[in-house]
Amino acid sequence: MATQHKVITFHITIDGIDPPVWRKVALDGDMTLRTLHHVIQAAFGWTDAHLHEFVVEEQTYSMLDNDNVLDMIEELDQIPSDDRKAKLQRLVYPGQTFTYLYDFGDSWSHVIKVETVEPRMQKIGAAYIIDGGRAGPPEDVGGVYGYQEFLDTIKNRRRSQEAQDYLQWVGGEFDPEAFDRRIANNALLRMAWNGWGKK
Repeated sequence: MATQHKVITFHITIDGIDPPVWRKVALDGDMTLRTLHHVIQAAFGWTDAHLHEFVVEEQTYSMLDNDNVLDMIEELDQIPSDDRKAKLQRLVYPGQTFTYLYDFGDSWSHVIKVETVEPRMQKIGAAYIIDGGRAGPPEDVGGVYGYQEFLDTIKNRRRSQEAQDYLQWVGGEFDPEAFDRRIANNALLRMAWNGWGKK
């Protein structure tokens, strides 16, 4: 009998930003939460420069291969599980909601909803980004509050020195409405070719 694979579709929104910044992604069910982390990084344009964790059904899944996380574990009431070993198809079900936190300083909380878990005769070949809305915030902008201040400055005080400094910092231009699925999928493809951070 042929092996039946599962494809899981997630709707991911950065919490606290209005209008919402969101992505819809699909992954093979035998992938792990760590791979989902890499997919989120590519989908929102994050640079994977900070720590992250997932909370699924009140269980925390973290980077147990990171020395900084291991140092923090002593202070925690609950020992986290390893996100590299947490297979998606064993953890998630349609309609479920869980969270992903990226950058413990800026605290970018992402709300993840499981839209579908569908059987397939063959794998989809890792992951891909189906759709999305609005640009991901710049890295290290200061969380939701800092991002709102950034947007207000470059929109309403465009000629100020602060706005010019912000724009220089982000490479010259920033369009908060822009989302290019092709660019995001190309970033995802590069991550897959590099073994999801293993090379």
